[in-house]
Amino acid sequence: MRQISGGRLGPLPEFLDHDDGRDVVPVVTPAGDPMWLVCDYALGRRVLTDQRFSRAEAAAPHAPQIIDAQPVPDSIASLDGAEHSRLRRIVAGAFSTGKVAAMAPDIERLAGRHLDAMAAAGPGADLIEGLAAPLPLAVLCSLLGVPEEDSGTFRTWVEVLFDISASSPREKARRRLELAHYMADLIELKRRSPQDDLLTAMVGAHDRGELTMSELLALGLALLMAGYETTVAQIGLSVLFLLSEADGWPGLVRRPDRLPAVAEELLRLTPSTPVSFSRVALETVPLGSVTVRAGEAVLVSLLHGNRDGGAFPDPARLAPDGHDAMHLTFGHGLHRCVGAPLARLQLRLVLEHLIRRFPALRLAAGPDSVAWKDGMGTRGLSRLQVAW
Repeated sequence: MRQISGGRLGPLPEFLDHDDGRDVVPVVTPAGDPMWLVCDYALGRRVLTDQRFSRAEAAAPHAPQIIDAQPVPDSIASLDGAEHSRLRRIVAGAFSTGKVAAMAPDIERLAGRHLDAMAAAGPGADLIEGLAAPLPLAVLCSLLGVPEEDSGTFRTWVEVLFDISASSPREKARRRLELAHYMADLIELKRRSPQDDLLTAMVGAHDRGELTMSELLALGLALLMAGYETTVAQIGLSVLFLLSEADGWPGLVRRPDRLPAVAEELLRLTPSTPVSFSRVALETVPLGSVTVRAGEAVLVSLLHGNRDGGAFPDPARLAPDGHDAMHLTFGHGLHRCVGAPLARLQLRLVLEHLIRRFPALRLAAGPDSVAWKDGMGTRGLSRLQVAW
Protein backbone atom coordinates (compact mmCIF):
# COMPACT_ATOMS: atom_id res chain seq x y z
CA MET A 1 0.00 0.00 0.00
CA ARG A 2 1.28 3.47 -0.91
CA GLN A 3 0.65 6.40 1.42
CA ILE A 4 0.93 9.69 -0.43
CA SER A 5 -1.74 11.73 1.31
CA GLY A 6 -0.89 14.48 3.77
CA GLY A 7 -0.39 18.25 3.85
CA ARG A 8 3.40 18.05 3.70
CA LEU A 9 3.17 16.90 0.09
CA GLY A 10 1.17 19.95 -0.87
CA PRO A 11 -1.18 20.06 -3.85
CA LEU A 12 -0.76 17.23 -6.34
CA PRO A 13 -1.83 17.24 -10.00
CA GLU A 14 -5.08 15.35 -10.43
CA PHE A 15 -3.45 12.58 -12.46
CA LEU A 16 -1.12 11.80 -9.52
CA ASP A 17 -3.77 11.81 -6.82
CA HIS A 18 -4.12 8.03 -6.48
CA ASP A 19 -3.80 6.18 -3.20
CA ASP A 20 -5.88 3.05 -3.66
CA GLY A 21 -3.09 0.45 -3.87
CA ARG A 22 -3.38 -0.28 -7.61
CA ASP A 23 -0.05 -1.08 -9.24
CA VAL A 24 -0.75 0.56 -12.63
CA VAL A 25 -3.45 3.20 -13.16
CA PRO A 26 -4.87 4.70 -16.38
CA VAL A 27 -4.59 8.50 -16.22
CA VAL A 28 -5.01 11.58 -18.37
CA THR A 29 -2.06 14.00 -18.19
CA PRO A 30 -2.25 17.82 -17.92
CA ALA A 31 -1.61 17.88 -21.69
CA GLY A 32 -4.79 15.84 -22.17
CA ASP A 33 -3.12 12.58 -23.25
CA PRO A 34 -3.82 9.08 -21.86
CA MET A 35 -0.97 7.25 -20.16
CA TRP A 36 -0.40 4.36 -17.77
CA LEU A 37 0.83 5.55 -14.34
CA VAL A 38 3.03 2.96 -12.61
CA CYS A 39 2.63 3.24 -8.82
CA ASP A 40 4.46 0.06 -7.78
CA TYR A 41 8.15 0.24 -6.79
CA ALA A 42 9.29 -3.00 -8.44
CA LEU A 43 7.31 -2.37 -11.62
CA GLY A 44 8.67 1.18 -11.74
CA ARG A 45 12.25 -0.08 -11.61
CA ARG A 46 11.40 -2.54 -14.35
CA VAL A 47 9.97 0.13 -16.68
CA LEU A 48 12.99 2.37 -16.11
CA THR A 49 15.37 -0.38 -17.28
CA ASP A 50 13.30 -2.31 -19.85
CA GLN A 51 14.43 -1.44 -23.40
CA ARG A 52 10.93 -2.17 -24.67
CA PHE A 53 9.89 1.16 -23.13
CA SER A 54 11.54 3.87 -25.23
CA ARG A 55 12.43 7.44 -24.32
CA ALA A 56 13.25 8.25 -27.95
CA GLU A 57 9.78 7.20 -29.09
CA ALA A 58 8.23 9.24 -26.27
CA ALA A 59 10.07 12.34 -27.53
CA ALA A 60 8.69 11.95 -31.06
CA PRO A 61 6.24 14.67 -32.22
CA HIS A 62 3.24 12.31 -32.31
CA ALA A 63 3.81 10.81 -28.84
CA PRO A 64 1.54 11.44 -25.84
CA GLN A 65 2.81 14.24 -23.60
CA ILE A 66 2.72 15.01 -19.90
CA ILE A 67 2.97 18.79 -20.30
CA ASP A 68 3.70 21.02 -23.27
CA ALA A 69 7.36 21.62 -22.28
CA GLN A 70 9.21 18.41 -23.10
CA PRO A 71 12.90 17.73 -23.88
CA VAL A 72 13.80 18.08 -27.56
CA PRO A 73 14.44 14.82 -29.49
CA ASP A 74 18.25 15.19 -29.39
CA SER A 75 18.37 15.95 -25.67
CA ILE A 76 20.21 13.48 -23.42
CA ALA A 77 16.84 12.78 -21.75
CA SER A 78 15.28 11.78 -25.10
CA LEU A 79 17.71 9.17 -26.37
CA ASP A 80 18.00 5.41 -25.97
CA GLY A 81 20.89 2.99 -25.83
CA ALA A 82 24.25 3.86 -27.37
CA GLU A 83 23.23 7.40 -28.36
CA HIS A 84 22.31 8.23 -24.78
CA SER A 85 25.49 6.62 -23.44
CA ARG A 86 27.62 8.66 -25.86
CA LEU A 87 26.26 11.96 -24.53
CA ARG A 88 26.32 10.81 -20.93
CA ARG A 89 30.04 9.92 -21.10
CA ILE A 90 30.87 13.49 -22.12
CA VAL A 91 29.44 15.02 -18.93
CA ALA A 92 29.67 12.15 -16.43
CA GLY A 93 33.22 12.99 -15.37
CA ALA A 94 32.11 16.38 -14.04
CA PHE A 95 29.76 14.59 -11.61
CA SER A 96 32.15 11.88 -10.45
CA THR A 97 32.52 11.30 -6.71
CA GLY A 98 35.90 13.00 -6.62
CA LYS A 99 34.90 16.02 -8.71
CA VAL A 100 31.75 16.60 -6.68
CA ALA A 101 33.58 16.21 -3.35
CA ALA A 102 36.06 18.85 -4.49
CA MET A 103 33.15 21.30 -4.85
CA ALA A 104 32.19 21.02 -1.17
CA PRO A 105 34.35 23.93 0.12
CA ASP A 106 32.88 26.32 -2.45
CA ILE A 107 29.33 25.17 -1.69
CA GLU A 108 29.95 25.63 2.04
CA ARG A 109 31.36 29.11 1.44
CA LEU A 110 28.31 30.09 -0.61
CA ALA A 111 25.93 28.60 1.96
CA GLY A 112 27.70 30.46 4.75
CA ARG A 113 27.41 33.75 2.86
CA HIS A 114 23.68 33.34 2.39
CA LEU A 115 23.14 32.24 5.99
CA ASP A 116 25.10 35.27 7.21
CA ALA A 117 22.78 37.51 5.23
CA MET A 118 19.72 35.71 6.63
CA ALA A 119 20.98 36.04 10.20
CA ALA A 120 21.74 39.73 9.75
CA ALA A 121 18.26 40.43 8.40
CA GLY A 122 16.51 38.11 10.88
CA PRO A 123 15.24 36.78 13.22
CA GLY A 124 13.10 35.44 10.40
CA ALA A 125 13.50 34.89 6.67
CA ASP A 126 12.06 33.34 3.54
CA LEU A 127 14.28 30.29 3.18
CA ILE A 128 13.53 29.97 -0.55
CA GLU A 129 14.68 33.46 -1.48
CA GLY A 130 17.40 33.58 1.16
CA LEU A 131 19.06 30.21 0.52
CA ALA A 132 17.27 27.50 -1.46
CA ALA A 133 17.05 29.44 -4.74
CA PRO A 134 20.35 31.37 -4.91
CA LEU A 135 22.65 28.57 -3.71
CA PRO A 136 21.95 25.91 -6.40
CA LEU A 137 21.92 28.60 -9.05
CA ALA A 138 25.36 29.82 -8.03
CA VAL A 139 26.71 26.26 -7.84
CA LEU A 140 25.36 25.32 -11.25
CA CYS A 141 26.54 28.53 -12.90
CA SER A 142 30.01 27.95 -11.48
CA LEU A 143 30.09 24.34 -12.68
CA LEU A 144 28.99 25.17 -16.22
CA GLY A 145 30.75 28.51 -16.51
CA VAL A 146 27.71 30.83 -16.65
CA PRO A 147 28.75 34.41 -15.73
CA GLU A 148 27.43 35.40 -12.31
CA GLU A 149 25.85 38.58 -13.69
CA ASP A 150 23.59 36.47 -15.95
CA SER A 151 22.20 34.29 -13.17
CA GLY A 152 19.11 36.38 -12.40
CA THR A 153 17.94 36.43 -16.02
CA PHE A 154 18.59 32.72 -16.34
CA ARG A 155 16.49 32.00 -13.25
CA THR A 156 13.50 33.79 -14.78
CA TRP A 157 13.82 31.84 -18.04
CA VAL A 158 14.00 28.45 -16.35
CA GLU A 159 11.06 29.04 -14.01
CA VAL A 160 8.83 29.93 -16.96
CA LEU A 161 9.88 26.81 -18.86
CA PHE A 162 9.08 24.51 -15.92
CA ASP A 163 5.67 26.13 -15.57
CA ILE A 164 2.67 23.98 -16.57
CA SER A 165 -0.21 26.44 -16.36
CA ALA A 166 0.85 29.81 -14.96
CA SER A 167 2.16 31.18 -18.28
CA SER A 168 0.94 30.91 -21.85
CA PRO A 169 2.42 28.61 -24.51
CA ARG A 170 3.52 31.74 -26.37
CA GLU A 171 5.39 33.03 -23.32
CA LYS A 172 7.10 29.67 -22.80
CA ALA A 173 8.07 29.52 -26.49
CA ARG A 174 9.54 33.03 -26.30
CA ARG A 175 11.57 32.27 -23.19
CA ARG A 176 12.72 28.95 -24.65
CA LEU A 177 14.03 30.77 -27.72
CA GLU A 178 15.74 33.42 -25.59
CA LEU A 179 17.46 30.75 -23.51
CA ALA A 180 18.59 28.87 -26.64
CA HIS A 181 20.08 32.07 -28.10
CA TYR A 182 21.82 32.80 -24.81
CA MET A 183 23.31 29.31 -24.69
CA ALA A 184 24.53 29.59 -28.30
CA ASP A 185 26.26 32.89 -27.48
CA LEU A 186 27.81 31.41 -24.33
CA ILE A 187 29.12 28.42 -26.31
CA GLU A 188 30.81 30.77 -28.75
CA LEU A 189 32.33 32.72 -25.84
CA LYS A 190 33.79 29.49 -24.40
CA ARG A 191 35.26 28.64 -27.79
CA ARG A 192 37.00 32.04 -27.98
CA SER A 193 38.04 32.10 -24.31
CA PRO A 194 38.26 28.56 -22.89
CA GLN A 195 37.95 28.18 -19.13
CA ASP A 196 38.06 25.37 -16.60
CA ASP A 197 34.34 24.57 -16.65
CA LEU A 198 31.96 21.94 -17.96
CA LEU A 199 30.66 23.98 -20.88
CA THR A 200 34.20 24.53 -22.18
CA ALA A 201 34.79 20.77 -21.98
CA MET A 202 31.58 20.19 -23.95
CA VAL A 203 32.69 22.69 -26.60
CA GLY A 204 35.93 20.71 -26.87
CA ALA A 205 33.93 17.52 -27.41
CA HIS A 206 32.05 19.25 -30.23
CA ASP A 207 35.28 20.43 -31.84
CA ARG A 208 36.59 16.83 -31.75
CA GLY A 209 33.47 15.64 -33.57
CA GLU A 210 31.94 13.90 -30.52
CA LEU A 211 28.88 16.19 -30.40
CA THR A 212 26.85 17.95 -33.06
CA MET A 213 26.08 21.63 -32.46
CA SER A 214 22.42 20.74 -31.90
CA GLU A 215 23.41 18.12 -29.30
CA LEU A 216 25.80 20.56 -27.61
CA LEU A 217 23.10 23.19 -27.32
CA ALA A 218 20.50 20.70 -26.06
CA LEU A 219 22.92 19.18 -23.53
CA GLY A 220 23.87 22.57 -22.11
CA LEU A 221 20.21 23.54 -21.75
CA ALA A 222 19.30 20.21 -20.15
CA LEU A 223 22.02 20.51 -17.51
CA LEU A 224 21.09 24.11 -16.70
CA MET A 225 17.39 23.49 -16.43
CA ALA A 226 17.32 20.12 -14.67
CA GLY A 227 20.07 20.96 -12.21
CA TYR A 228 18.56 24.20 -10.99
CA GLU A 229 14.81 23.90 -10.47
CA THR A 230 14.85 20.40 -8.97
CA THR A 231 17.55 21.23 -6.41
CA VAL A 232 15.88 24.47 -5.33
CA ALA A 233 12.64 22.59 -4.80
CA GLN A 234 14.30 19.68 -3.00
CA ILE A 235 15.94 21.91 -0.41
CA GLY A 236 12.68 23.69 0.37
CA LEU A 237 10.62 20.50 0.51
CA SER A 238 13.15 18.79 2.78
CA VAL A 239 13.29 21.62 5.30
CA LEU A 240 9.49 21.90 5.31
CA PHE A 241 9.15 18.17 6.02
CA LEU A 242 11.56 18.34 8.96
CA LEU A 243 9.89 21.42 10.43
CA SER A 244 6.46 19.80 10.08
CA GLU A 245 7.46 16.62 11.94
CA ALA A 246 6.99 16.58 15.71
CA ASP A 247 10.65 15.73 16.35
CA GLY A 248 12.01 16.26 12.85
CA TRP A 249 14.25 19.31 13.26
CA PRO A 250 15.06 18.85 16.99
CA GLY A 251 15.89 15.20 16.37
CA LEU A 252 18.39 16.11 13.67
CA VAL A 253 19.92 18.81 15.88
CA ARG A 254 20.44 16.20 18.64
CA ARG A 255 21.79 13.55 16.26
CA PRO A 256 23.63 15.28 13.38
CA ASP A 257 25.44 12.00 12.73
CA ARG A 258 22.19 10.74 11.19
CA LEU A 259 22.15 13.49 8.61
CA PRO A 260 23.26 11.40 5.58
CA ALA A 261 20.52 8.80 6.17
CA VAL A 262 17.94 11.49 6.95
CA ALA A 263 18.80 13.33 3.73
CA GLU A 264 18.16 10.14 1.74
CA GLU A 265 14.84 9.69 3.53
CA LEU A 266 13.86 13.25 2.65
CA LEU A 267 14.68 12.55 -0.98
CA ARG A 268 12.46 9.46 -0.77
CA LEU A 269 9.52 10.97 1.07
CA THR A 270 9.24 14.34 -0.64
CA PRO A 271 10.88 14.23 -4.10
CA SER A 272 10.86 17.45 -6.09
CA THR A 273 10.37 15.41 -9.27
CA PRO A 274 7.22 13.32 -8.71
CA VAL A 275 7.28 11.37 -11.98
CA SER A 276 9.77 10.05 -14.51
CA PHE A 277 9.89 11.15 -18.12
CA SER A 278 7.35 9.15 -20.08
CA ARG A 279 8.26 6.13 -22.16
CA VAL A 280 6.41 4.54 -25.09
CA ALA A 281 6.05 0.78 -25.44
CA LEU A 282 7.70 -0.58 -28.60
CA GLU A 283 5.68 -3.78 -28.36
CA THR A 284 2.87 -5.20 -26.25
CA VAL A 285 4.15 -5.75 -22.69
CA PRO A 286 2.32 -7.33 -19.70
CA LEU A 287 2.89 -4.97 -16.76
CA GLY A 288 1.52 -5.97 -13.38
CA SER A 289 -2.28 -6.02 -13.50
CA VAL A 290 -2.49 -4.46 -17.00
CA THR A 291 -1.24 -5.00 -20.53
CA VAL A 292 0.50 -2.07 -22.22
CA ARG A 293 -0.03 -2.07 -25.98
CA ALA A 294 2.61 -1.00 -28.50
CA GLY A 295 2.47 2.78 -28.90
CA GLU A 296 0.99 3.43 -25.45
CA ALA A 297 2.83 5.70 -23.03
CA VAL A 298 3.93 4.74 -19.52
CA LEU A 299 4.85 7.08 -16.68
CA VAL A 300 6.55 5.96 -13.45
CA SER A 301 5.32 7.75 -10.32
CA LEU A 302 8.48 8.21 -8.28
CA LEU A 303 6.32 9.60 -5.49
CA HIS A 304 4.20 6.44 -5.26
CA GLY A 305 7.12 4.06 -5.75
CA ASN A 306 9.05 5.76 -2.95
CA ARG A 307 6.12 5.09 -0.59
CA ASP A 308 5.49 1.47 -1.56
CA GLY A 309 5.17 -0.56 1.62
CA GLY A 310 6.53 -3.62 -0.18
CA ALA A 311 9.89 -1.89 -0.48
CA PHE A 312 9.85 0.49 2.50
CA PRO A 313 8.31 -0.68 5.78
CA ASP A 314 6.06 1.98 7.34
CA PRO A 315 6.58 3.96 4.11
CA ALA A 316 5.13 7.34 5.14
CA ARG A 317 7.42 7.64 8.18
CA LEU A 318 10.92 9.09 8.10
CA ALA A 319 13.28 6.31 9.16
CA PRO A 320 16.29 8.12 10.68
CA ASP A 321 18.60 5.18 9.96
CA GLY A 322 17.37 4.80 6.38
CA HIS A 323 16.16 1.79 4.40
CA ASP A 324 17.87 -1.05 2.57
CA ALA A 325 16.02 -0.35 -0.70
CA MET A 326 17.15 2.60 -2.82
CA HIS A 327 14.54 5.27 -3.55
CA LEU A 328 13.58 6.21 -7.10
CA THR A 329 13.96 9.99 -6.80
CA PHE A 330 16.96 10.13 -9.13
CA GLY A 331 15.48 7.47 -11.42
CA HIS A 332 16.96 4.06 -12.13
CA GLY A 333 18.95 2.44 -14.88
CA LEU A 334 20.42 4.11 -17.96
CA HIS A 335 18.65 7.45 -17.43
CA ARG A 336 19.44 7.75 -13.73
CA CYS A 337 20.15 11.44 -12.99
CA VAL A 338 23.78 12.17 -13.83
CA GLY A 339 23.81 15.10 -11.38
CA ALA A 340 22.57 13.05 -8.40
CA PRO A 341 25.89 13.28 -6.47
CA LEU A 342 25.87 17.08 -6.69
CA ALA A 343 22.21 17.34 -5.65
CA ARG A 344 22.87 15.04 -2.68
CA LEU A 345 25.89 17.08 -1.61
CA GLN A 346 24.00 20.37 -1.74
CA LEU A 347 21.09 19.03 0.30
CA ARG A 348 23.38 17.51 2.92
CA LEU A 349 25.53 20.64 3.28
CA VAL A 350 22.52 22.95 3.48
CA LEU A 351 20.98 20.86 6.27
CA GLU A 352 24.32 20.58 8.05
CA HIS A 353 24.85 24.35 8.07
CA LEU A 354 21.24 25.13 8.95
CA ILE A 355 21.13 22.91 12.04
CA ARG A 356 24.44 24.36 13.18
CA ARG A 357 23.48 28.01 12.64
CA PHE A 358 19.77 27.82 13.52
CA PRO A 359 19.15 24.91 15.92
CA ALA A 360 15.84 26.49 16.99
CA LEU A 361 14.59 26.87 13.41
CA ARG A 362 10.79 26.65 13.09
CA LEU A 363 8.02 27.55 10.69
CA ALA A 364 6.95 31.16 11.05
CA ALA A 365 3.51 31.71 12.54
CA GLY A 366 0.59 32.47 10.28
CA PRO A 367 -1.20 30.84 7.34
CA ASP A 368 1.05 32.47 4.73
CA SER A 369 4.33 31.01 5.95
CA VAL A 370 4.25 28.32 3.23
CA ALA A 371 3.26 28.89 -0.39
CA TRP A 372 3.36 26.19 -3.05
CA LYS A 373 4.36 26.84 -6.64
CA ASP A 374 1.38 26.62 -8.93
CA GLY A 375 1.38 24.75 -12.19
CA MET A 376 4.99 23.58 -12.20
CA GLY A 377 6.43 20.41 -13.71
CA THR A 378 8.28 19.88 -10.43
CA ARG A 379 6.95 20.06 -6.88
CA GLY A 380 8.22 23.00 -4.92
CA LEU A 381 7.63 26.05 -2.73
CA SER A 382 7.57 29.69 -3.72
CA ARG A 383 7.84 30.73 -0.06
CA LEU A 384 9.02 29.06 3.16
CA GLN A 385 8.95 31.62 5.94
CA VAL A 386 10.96 30.49 8.97
CA ALA A 387 11.89 31.93 12.36
CA TRP A 388 14.55 31.16 14.97
